[in-house]
Amino acid sequence: MTATTGPRRLPGGGRIDRRRELAFSFDGRAYRGFAGDTLASALLAAGVRLFGRSFKYHRPRGLLSAGPEEPNALVELRTGARREPNTRATEVELYDGLAAQSQNRWPSLAFDLRAVHGWFSPLLAAWFYYKTFMWPASFRARVYEPLIRRAAGLGRASGLADPDAYEKVTLHSDVLVIGAGPAGLAAALAAGRAGARVVLCEQDFELGGRLLLERMRIEGEAGTVWTDRNAAELASMPEVTILTRTTVFGAYDHGTFAAIERVADHLAEPPPFVPRQRLWRVIARSSVLATGAIERPLVFGDNDRPGVMLAGAVRTYINRFAVLPSGRVTVFATGDEAARTIDDLIYAGATIAAVVDPRPQSSEVMRHAAECAGASLHQGSCVIRAEGTKRGVTAASILGPSGRSTIACDLIAMSGGWNPTIHLASHTGCQPVWSPPVSAFAPGELPVGMHAAGAASGRWSLDLCLADRIAAGSAAAEAAGYAARPMPAPRAEPEPSSHAPQWRVRGARGKCFIDFQNDVTDRDLALAEREGFRRAEHMKRYTTLGMATDQGKTANVTALALMAELTGRPIESAGTTTFRPPFTPVAIGAFPGHARGRHFRPTRLAPTHAWSHAAGAVFVEAGAWLRAQYYPRAGERGWLESASREAANVRSAVGFCDVSTLGKIDVQGRDAGTFLDRLYANTISSLPVGRVRYGLMLREDGIVLDDGTVARLGEERWFVTTTTANAARVLQHMEYCHAMLWPELDVQFCSVTDQWAQVALAGPRSRDVLERIVAGGADVSDQALPYLAVRAARLGPEVPARIFRVSFSGERGYEISVPARYGNWLAAALAEPARRSASCRTEQRHSRS
Repeated sequence: MTATTGPRRLPGGGRIDRRRELAFSFDGRAYRGFAGDTLASALLAAGVRLFGRSFKYHRPRGLLSAGPEEPNALVELRTGARREPNTRATEVELYDGLAAQSQNRWPSLAFDLRAVHGWFSPLLAAWFYYKTFMWPASFRARVYEPLIRRAAGLGRASGLADPDAYEKVTLHSDVLVIGAGPAGLAAALAAGRAGARVVLCEQDFELGGRLLLERMRIEGEAGTVWTDRNAAELASMPEVTILTRTTVFGAYDHGTFAAIERVADHLAEPPPFVPRQRLWRVIARSSVLATGAIERPLVFGDNDRPGVMLAGAVRTYINRFAVLPSGRVTVFATGDEAARTIDDLIYAGATIAAVVDPRPQSSEVMRHAAECAGASLHQGSCVIRAEGTKRGVTAASILGPSGRSTIACDLIAMSGGWNPTIHLASHTGCQPVWSPPVSAFAPGELPVGMHAAGAASGRWSLDLCLADRIAAGSAAAEAAGYAARPMPAPRAEPEPSSHAPQWRVRGARGKCFIDFQNDVTDRDLALAEREGFRRAEHMKRYTTLGMATDQGKTANVTALALMAELTGRPIESAGTTTFRPPFTPVAIGAFPGHARGRHFRPTRLAPTHAWSHAAGAVFVEAGAWLRAQYYPRAGERGWLESASREAANVRSAVGFCDVSTLGKIDVQGRDAGTFLDRLYANTISSLPVGRVRYGLMLREDGIVLDDGTVARLGEERWFVTTTTANAARVLQHMEYCHAMLWPELDVQFCSVTDQWAQVALAGPRSRDVLERIVAGGADVSDQALPYLAVRAARLGPEVPARIFRVSFSGERGYEISVPARYGNWLAAALAEPARRSASCRTEQRHSRS
């Protein structure tokens, strides 16, 4: 194979390392790129325009964006057991030996026979499969569904066991900053300088966000220089943790966030003992949402043709990756930001074929930019169709006040405005609100402790919102209990921000796509409106808009605006769909982490395991526990003989067994007694302090769930024991009852099963043995410790303990609790005095269930 060079690569600039060439392949063809490239930028530099096929119609698709919102460029990455489908080429860091395949095509990407689906598109409108494949009913599962699944699909899983490892980590912080663009960096600096423990998460492999993509200046210096200097200061702060390649994908109650770190995804395979990905659970007192914004596509004819790209993506490929996507460009945008696109294209050597502005009167900024580019400015006009072939755009059809015209070009850079990335702010149920000034949904009431900054709050201009970003970081630090230091806002170049929303182009010809990944058009929305599916959630399910792997990141707001227009309502009354985690796809392997195979349910050892093993115990699996079953002696012919001997010793002398496997739950709070009364069949709240009562726990329907003892350790503190098998289920039941049935009760509880070793001591001589290990000759007589009493004590020189006067054998009995680390000590301490007693036979009986 001959390596393809990069005809679209610019001779200089970008953040790539030109000293490190990397070899990779796409669909079996060899290419070369540079360190710092993504798979998308390297292919684009090589002149590749066709990246994939659409889901339903198998239409040829090129790059739309340059980030995680990309709906078109999905590939199968790697081979063999590591093959992973639906990977966005825009997120894949290039590495030497990378192998990628296009997906959802046959036999090849350039010649896909399934493209015939497009011929039948009038029959394949929204919800066609629910209407078309209804008869005969017996065909639904056996014929229709297999055919539909075979015809559709988004890549192939390997079908083999994943050879890589995954980790899970929990991290506590004062301030979590999500996103490391200029907003996130400024917020992290403000919080870090206040002394707060800061975690800064950035989904990219470099810090800087927008400053990496644009030619912007802060305080008179290049934005990348400002980024590098501040990133270095953050890295020098001991209380600041910077996580790159880490996407925060979920926000949950009580300041808990989930993030996925792609530890080794940028390598051919992880090094030994290094996980491929790491799942972070970050618990933060406050958080700063600095996730930026996502650009909106425009809805016009054949807007999915290769060569139609978001204007912001065009700037990204030029400025960060030194790739000029095409040489002759039509810029179609609804705001002044297009002037930056024109400037960057001219800077990179492109020719501006035309500037199309839907506004009746373009701004001075746009007129100046078009004049400098030597391009014709079409005011009050729209691109109504992207002309071309499956290989890409060849011209733009424009409709304006002077009529229709066709402009030859091979790239249409479009921009319909920006949407703040507010998904995480809505995961806990907080609804976004429509903001007319920015023509987008902005965060409404934020979750407790969360602050929005920068573009995520609807503040586009860098110079206007830097101070806002610092304020957000300072506020987050103060919310966590730190005094923020005064910090002047850096000065940035002013940016023109005039904008007029354009939700669709009237008079467009061809298919006008809104959701590129699921092939949803404006006609599908019109059909949904005619059939009564007008509410956001109904429209989503009727058309499948927003239900693909990109979750409609580039489609949702435009669809809501169009439905509002179709129904004659303001967009703010159309509502939004519900944002749910994860924000981006997460490999299933990251959720179990090491908990797979034998590690899915690791064997739990009792605190006395080492002592029992040394004593020759025979063990038995009891749920997840490995418990001592009996202790055979020489000459005994089986378990029955050993168990009979042990039981006889308990009847006549003394014996003990480990009951640590029983569930133990510490319950505290002003309403703890009331809470327990509602869980058990008998009354618990009347129990005096220092006493124990047997309880029968019921389910909601009155059926017995479990039984055990409840001890009252204080006025507002109780100690509940459960059976071994039901320990987790009882705790789950208590959590459900508190969260869903009686949230008004002031009660807290947690499992302490692993924190306490507990041994049952029983038999007529049990008190004699207990007296020998209680420190200072403490009184354990029947008067001091009557039946069903509990008291604190000390054993040996300094071991804290609780002694429960309970028995399940019918003999005198005690249950002795000590911290789990003293379990083996307790077993040895009980065995030794028994051996010395001439009247006692040192035996151990088998554990009770």
